[in-house]
Amino acid sequence: MNEGACAVESRAGKRAPAQRRGDRPLHAKPRQRSEERASRNSACAAVAEELVAVAAMEPAEQLSELVSAEGRNRKAVLCQRCGSRVLQPGTALFSRRQLFLPSMRKKPALSDGSNPDGDLLQEHWLVEDMFIFENVGFTKDVGNIKFLVCADCEIGPIGWHCLDDKNSFYVALERVSHE
Repeated sequence: MNEGACAVESRAGKRAPAQRRGDRPLHAKPRQRSEERASRNSACAAVAEELVAVAAMEPAEQLSELVSAEGRNRKAVLCQRCGSRVLQPGTALFSRRQLFLPSMRKKPALSDGSNPDGDLLQEHWLVEDMFIFENVGFTKDVGNIKFLVCADCEIGPIGWHCLDDKNSFYVALERVSHE
């Protein structure tokens, strides 16, 4: 995975400047620009297209409580911190894809040895239109990615969106609660 596309902090712990779509040196030649664009697109595609085999993160009984026979969410999706409604029941499809999301916890709180930079999550709600959300916010572009956050309390990221695919918004099951 291209670390520049999704990284929020550098390895030294200093905040790296966010890369926006139009950021490139003024002296860049057209060929360099197309190579930069191809690099962003391939990084986004590599993360989004990597399907996860069979491993479920929740027991099958809990997953069947959340996912209907049609593969849609049975329950409303809520913010874990403030309880604000992110999605209505039946509005998202269950998807199993491996996506990287930066950590929601502060680094000093990470004493269990987990990755301080983020988590590789596999189970998500897939939303095909941004106007289906009841309450969600978007971060600034980080490479070719926007992260989803709760619009009320701004906790997150709770999800992931690649700017190349206008119809795919992923909300991680581990980062939300259900009612």
